[in-house]
Amino acid sequence: MSETTELPYRLAVLCYLFDADGRVLLLHRRKPPNLDRYSPIGGKLEREVGESPTACAVREIEEEAGITVSVEDLHLTGMISESAFEDSGHWLIFLYEVTRPVEVAESTFGEGRLEWHTVDALGGLAIPETDRRVIWPLFWRYRGGFFAAHIDCAGGGVECRLEQPAADAGPWREDMGSLVPPDPGGAG
Repeated sequence: MSETTELPYRLAVLCYLFDADGRVLLLHRRKPPNLDRYSPIGGKLEREVGESPTACAVREIEEEAGITVSVEDLHLTGMISESAFEDSGHWLIFLYEVTRPVEVAESTFGEGRLEWHTVDALGGLAIPETDRRVIWPLFWRYRGGFFAAHIDCAGGGVECRLEQPAADAGPWREDMGSLVPPDPGGAG
């Protein structure tokens, strides 16, 4: 067995919110993981109460963005498993998109600063490496559908395998997607 099996396993959600202009809401994080990087809002499932990933997404959006969304407003876009992230733990992350435009004021709170960014600006932001190379490209490629992927981060690497949809399953290559969608004007 690999030495990564002794690391803790964490369950989390990432929530992709867009406004009427197609801008994406990102959190400029002031805490680990991903300190000083930009990521969608989200957080860990409350495992002690048996919280579902969808309930966690609803809760995190309310806590961090200050808006209420219903289960009907959410689309489960993807599921990412990451082994040995920063050599400190394994993650199982559920990616949800809010399917309607939202209005959220930019603000600062304990986790960091909420900011709206155009899709074109994503390439210039400090984004976690796995997000930049794998998660964002998969999000754009399968937006409105579903994907599942595994990222092996052992030793600081980023080895990815697409697991769903089955027709596309196999090793993920960086030339298979982009940090921004092919038509940034049509995103959101």
